[in-house]
Amino acid sequence: MRLYTVEVNGKEQVAVEVKEGLMSLADLGIEVSDMNDLILRYEEIESMLLEKINNSSNVVIKDYKVLAPVPVPMQDIVCLGVNYKEHIDETAKVVDFTKKEDAVYFSKRVNRSNNPDGVIPVYDFVDSLDYEVELGVILKKDAFQVSVDDAKNYILGYTIINDVSARNIQLKHQQWYRGKSLDGYTPMGPCIVTADEIEDVYNLSIECYVNGEQRQRSNTACMITKIEEAISELSQGMTLKAGTIIATGTPGGVAMGMKPPKFLQKGDTVRCVIENIGEIVNKVG
Repeated sequence: MRLYTVEVNGKEQVAVEVKEGLMSLADLGIEVSDMNDLILRYEEIESMLLEKINNSSNVVIKDYKVLAPVPVPMQDIVCLGVNYKEHIDETAKVVDFTKKEDAVYFSKRVNRSNNPDGVIPVYDFVDSLDYEVELGVILKKDAFQVSVDDAKNYILGYTIINDVSARNIQLKHQQWYRGKSLDGYTPMGPCIVTADEIEDVYNLSIECYVNGEQRQRSNTACMITKIEEAISELSQGMTLKAGTIIATGTPGGVAMGMKPPKFLQKGDTVRCVIENIGEIVNKVG
């Protein structure tokens, strides 16, 4: 399934994609307050939802706006840093992770996720605005002390995240939290694609374009720490609650790694694309 959060007549609704378009879960007789509620109840609702889709009259929503699939994450997003070798290599002169042996984790505050077509804000104290296309993973149940082999059973699905970063703030504080957590710095979407829809999560092209120029191009096969490894490791002694979102790292090609750096400017358009999920397109404003 492809699950969306949409705005209809000023109100947010959760919707599912069908052949004819998007259908509101409410119109299918399934009442959820928002996407977080659906995530928490997903295993309870899944079979009923599939049955209702198959037996529905396919009355689709009209005149809607697609929002980030999880507008307000329940917790900070957990991020994997420098999880593609080419990104390690291109940023080595700034922060050297070329000899790292273990995963690098950090978190990203998201008061509200930016929409898949939302404007990335310009702040006067940011002079080095950067982009990072990443595969996002959403968990459907609490994970604690899970094994690598069992970790896949905790995954609800996947989405696209642009981990927008203020590099000067990131370097100023010598850690990544504030520079990646400014309001509007987490475009997400366009939907959550449930795990059963992705045949091989480690064979997806992942790309980013700025004003039509390809800046990033790789494949999820190039991840260093795999998704299941990260879930398992993080869950050792720490509960990953249902609804946890994990950003799995970005490939090479970020602005900071270019010579000279080509940071985002007001008016630029950033398009992040992941195979079998879709794209998000955000203008810098």
